[in-house]
Amino acid sequence: MKLMGIVNATPDSFSDGGAYDPVAHGLRLLAEGADVLDVGGESTRPGAVPVPEEEELRRVLPVVRALVGAGGLVSVDTRHARVAAHALAAGARWVNDVSGGEDEDMFGVCASEAATLVIMHMRGSPSTMRYLATYHDVSAEVWMHLGDRALMARAAGVAEVWLDPGIGFAKTAEQSLTLLRGLRGRDNARVLVGASRKSFLAALGDQPTPADRLEGSLAVAIHCREAGVGMIRVHDVAATRRALATWDALG
Repeated sequence: MKLMGIVNATPDSFSDGGAYDPVAHGLRLLAEGADVLDVGGESTRPGAVPVPEEEELRRVLPVVRALVGAGGLVSVDTRHARVAAHALAAGARWVNDVSGGEDEDMFGVCASEAATLVIMHMRGSPSTMRYLATYHDVSAEVWMHLGDRALMARAAGVAEVWLDPGIGFAKTAEQSLTLLRGLRGRDNARVLVGASRKSFLAALGDQPTPADRLEGSLAVAIHCREAGVGMIRVHDVAATRRALATWDALG
């Protein structure tokens, strides 16, 4: 299972925004064994305010260039096709789109640049998604939506598509747990799961703040390994590598 390391180039991330220099942090995650470095310039935490594209570009492009120059395989975490296009021109090879391609130009940009695309499930926007967590069958609806979007992306010429069920995005804590439990028995080779430090973990014990959620995040990582998930998106690369290596040795 591959690890995507989270590099926040934002002052307002839910977990560590503004706590690190993003280039130095990305280099550290690369040294710890991150397979992909995911650079984001717009917080998508619940209630986050949208960032103008020019500001997003100002935040992410220097980080992308520096990490590519250091030999990193870089992803840009963006909802905007224009930001994706500039980041790909700067050397990024992946696009992680939490909106699942709501920008009508996103699939074409990824196709023209032969970029790998991650399509995530989300309803609404970061500022409205908390009000849209109503489903008859959360697993069926999420995976049906992702399948439809993947077909659209491939029809546009995107060669490699990964699917992310969007843990915590327009999902309650119980709905997020349902999606994680439902990973068992699926073909998850091209599934990415991002659950690191997320708020649903607070419902499972004494994990009130993101900094308290390392153990819960590691437990989810092991669960994803057992379910055959191809990649997980994490804040704590070194700790996750150690936990997975220990689990593998015990198997």
